[in-house]
Amino acid sequence: MPETTPHTMDAIEARPGVSKPDPILTIDGVQRNFGGLRAVDVDHLEIQRGVITALIGPNGAGKTTFFNLLTGFDAPNEGEWTFEGESLGGMPSHQVTRRGMVRTFQLTKALSRLTVMDNMLLGATGQRGEGFLPALFRPGWSQQEADNTARAEDLLTRFKLIDKKDDYAGELSGGQRKLLEMARALMVEPSLVMLDEPMAGVNPALVQSLLGHVTALRDEGMSVIFVEHDMDVVMGISDWVVVLAEGRVIAEGRPSDIMNNDAVIDAYLGSSHDEPTEE
Repeated sequence: MPETTPHTMDAIEARPGVSKPDPILTIDGVQRNFGGLRAVDVDHLEIQRGVITALIGPNGAGKTTFFNLLTGFDAPNEGEWTFEGESLGGMPSHQVTRRGMVRTFQLTKALSRLTVMDNMLLGATGQRGEGFLPALFRPGWSQQEADNTARAEDLLTRFKLIDKKDDYAGELSGGQRKLLEMARALMVEPSLVMLDEPMAGVNPALVQSLLGHVTALRDEGMSVIFVEHDMDVVMGISDWVVVLAEGRVIAEGRPSDIMNNDAVIDAYLGSSHDEPTEE
C-alpha cells in the first residue's frame, strides 16, 4: 500500500469528485431526504488515506447528517460507500466502529455517571467478559481487562486526563469531555477518525492542545475527517478541504484553493456579496 503524506495532495486537481491515489473511504450517490428537503446529495467523494480532511460549509449544509449516514447512525434513501474496500451500507454503527471507522459528536456522548476510566474501558472492543457465562470465569478475561486498562491509562496520560481517571465524566469541563471522547475513540485502534466540530464550545486554552492531538493522529498514520466552522483552524491543520452546500459537494482542494474559490465564497456570503450596494 503506497505511503501517503500531506504532500501527496499537491498533485491532485482541485475539483468536486476528483479521484485520489489511495482513498480509504469512497462515497457514491448518497442521498438523504427529510420530507421534501434533500439534506445530503453527494454524487462522488473520495477521502484520501493518511491526511487530515476538513468538511466545511454553511449552517444547514448537511455535514453532521453526512457523518451520521457514513457511520451507521442514520440510513440514506439511496447510495453506497466503501471503507477499506468493504461496503458499509446498511451496517449498524457498532459494526462500523469495529472495522476501524470511529466518530465523535458535536455534543459529546460521555457517560456522565460513569468514571473517566469506565468511559474509556467501554470503548475497547472484543471484551471476552461481556457475556453472562464468560463473566463467571474471571481467569478467561482478567488479562485482557488488565491490558485494556493499561492502554486506557496510556491514552489518558497522552490527553492529560490521567489525574481525572477516577472522577465522574459529568464533572469534566466541555473541553475535557472533547478530549475524553477523542481518547475513547482511540481505544478501538481506528484507521479513520471522524470528528464533528471538535473545537466547538472549547475553552481557548484547550484549543491548541486539541489541534495538536488532531495532527498527531495523522502523524501516527491515521486518516482524519473533521467538521469545523473556525476557518483559522481549517486553514491551519487541513491537508485537504471538502465544501458542502445544500447537501452537495461544491468544491474540493487544498486550503489555499478553497480560500479563493468563488463557489465557496458565494455559499458563505451569497452570490450578490460583491455587487455594488445601492445608496
